[in-house]
Amino acid sequence: MFGLKPAQVQEAGEVLQQIARDWRELIAGSEGYLTDATRRGLFRQSVAWGEMTFAWTTGYHGHVNNVTYVRYAETGRVYMTRNFATHIDPAHKKEWMNIVGNTGIGIILRSIKIDYKFPMKYPDEVTVYHKVAHDPSSSHSHKDAFHLQAVIISEAKQRPAARVHEDLVIYDYKRGKKAEMPPFMLDQFKSTWELQEKAKTFWQQRILDIEARVRTLEMESWDREDAVEDTGSAKK
Repeated sequence: MFGLKPAQVQEAGEVLQQIARDWRELIAGSEGYLTDATRRGLFRQSVAWGEMTFAWTTGYHGHVNNVTYVRYAETGRVYMTRNFATHIDPAHKKEWMNIVGNTGIGIILRSIKIDYKFPMKYPDEVTVYHKVAHDPSSSHSHKDAFHLQAVIISEAKQRPAARVHEDLVIYDYKRGKKAEMPPFMLDQFKSTWELQEKAKTFWQQRILDIEARVRTLEMESWDREDAVEDTGSAKK
C-alpha cells in the first residue's frame, strides 16, 4: 500500500478486521437487533436453487421468489420464540412452546409488509434477525397485539435483502378469541426492548469510531495540502 507508513498500514488492517468480524452487528445491531446466538433467528440458511423464480418460456432463473422472504421471516419468528423458551426464559418454556404450537395462548399474523432491497440470487445464505418494534411500556401499546420488525440479510452481499414489518395478535385458541398478552411475555418484551436500545447505542458508537479512525488515516496520508503520492519502486 504505497503512501502509508507501516503504523498506518497496521491501523487500516485492524479497521478492516473489525468490519469483517462485526459486519452483521454494524448493520443490524446499530438498528437495535440483538445478534448473539441466543437471540438470532435464521443464521446462514442456504438459499435453495428452487427458491428462485423461473420463466418457463426462456428457462431463465431470476431472483429469489418474493414469497420466499415471507417464509424466511416466519421461520425467523418461530426461532425467536423458541429462543425465549430455550435460552432466555426457560422458566416459562412450556408457555413459549405453546405459542409456537398454537395451543392455548398463541399469536396470529394479522398483516406483513416487506420492503425488498435487491434481487437476491442462488448461491447465497440468509440471516434473519427480529426485534420488538415499539416500547411495550408505552401507553400506546395494545394489550392484545404487538409489532415486530425483521431484517433479512444476504451473507454474500453483506447487506439487507429485505426489511419486514409484522403485525401480530395475541389469540386464545381454546376460547377462539383475542386475548391479552400474558405477563411472562410482556416482561420479556420489555427486557428485550431495553437490550435493543443498548445494542443500538453501542453499535452506532462503534460505527462512529470506525469512521473517525478512517478519517484520521485519510488526513494523515492523502487528504492534506502537502500530500505527495509515494509510487514506491515506480520512481525514476
